[in-house]
Amino acid sequence: MAYYRKLGSVPKTRHTLMKQENGAIAYEELMGEEGFSSDSSLLYHRHIPSSLVGARIWDLPDQTLTPNAPLIPRHLLLHDLFSDEDAATVDAVTGRRLFLGNGDVRLSYAVVGTTSPLYRNGVGDECVYVEDGDAVVETVFGALPVSKGDYIIIPRATTHRWVIPEGARTRLYFIEASSHIGPARQYLSKRGQLLEHAPYCERDLRGPEGTLLVDEQDVDIYIKHRGSGPNGLAGTIHTVPEHPFDVIGWDGCLYPYVFNINDYMPITGKVHQPPPVHQVFEGNNFVICNFVPRKVDYHPLSVPVPYYHSNVDSDEIMFYVDGDYEARKGSGIGKGSVSIHPGGHAHGPQPGAVEGSLGAEYFDELAVMVDTFRPLDLGEAALVSDDGKYASSWTGGRWIND
Repeated sequence: MAYYRKLGSVPKTRHTLMKQENGAIAYEELMGEEGFSSDSSLLYHRHIPSSLVGARIWDLPDQTLTPNAPLIPRHLLLHDLFSDEDAATVDAVTGRRLFLGNGDVRLSYAVVGTTSPLYRNGVGDECVYVEDGDAVVETVFGALPVSKGDYIIIPRATTHRWVIPEGARTRLYFIEASSHIGPARQYLSKRGQLLEHAPYCERDLRGPEGTLLVDEQDVDIYIKHRGSGPNGLAGTIHTVPEHPFDVIGWDGCLYPYVFNINDYMPITGKVHQPPPVHQVFEGNNFVICNFVPRKVDYHPLSVPVPYYHSNVDSDEIMFYVDGDYEARKGSGIGKGSVSIHPGGHAHGPQPGAVEGSLGAEYFDELAVMVDTFRPLDLGEAALVSDDGKYASSWTGGRWIND
């Protein structure tokens, strides 16, 4: 993260002896990125953080990927993946369903109704968007309450779990990277501060609230890591002798944090602005953008909906969260939809959307977009939720291969 935080008790000088209140030694752990060459934090544990008493294989949820061949735009209906009854027993770790992925990023979805096991992603950072509902994400850094509209950034190797209120249903959209995820670089100073022209600032970011101390023995931690399984991933369950939530203090610049989409200040212009003005986060070979309710273009001859464009370098994945998306009227797109516009195919407004948008002064739409710079393949959830009609939506349903 761009700025320093401290919670709990830490010694005055790093890498020096620290004792707990009972006189026992506190065990220092460095959690950092890029070896010892990037952002890091120091955590002080009551117990040795590397202790193990058991290990077994975790069979990950289906990670199989299928090429988008022949190359076509698609419309996925994510809300059809989980019934309310099924969601009662689904958790945010073992229940997420993969719908798109490549070597840089994987997109999954889940409707969850129960607390997850302890989990650690050893592959990359996670950015999770809370479409609806509430949860508390308990981590080794402390607890982070989240609710509708929140993004939570969880650094790689952070042990955490999703605590769901009894009887609740929480909708989660997972963006799992094979890299670091952070604020868009175009908004950062050379030293990492969010600049004046950025659409959000540090005061909009919420960090952990207090440290957690849990006394339990022989606790399982589910770990996703690199391996020889599908998509180069594998799973392991470690059993540790003491609960990992034993941190009495930490400090540094690497920790989970929360940002709410409603705190994003959209950048608008006299004519239609391109997608980079909507960017909020980025990872290696992908970006994350917000499309939020906003005033639109004010040139007297402006066309508020996007112009047609070819995604020469990227696949464009739009998750429609709320509102009325002007450019997609007549295509069946609604809340819970995902549109896939692959690189190599021109796309833009549905027929009649340009004409219908003329004179508009305000768009009431909420969407999360992921643009990737390598092609995405289809996961099992995409294969079962594709409406099968979207590619022909620009031609009134005409499709000569039927």
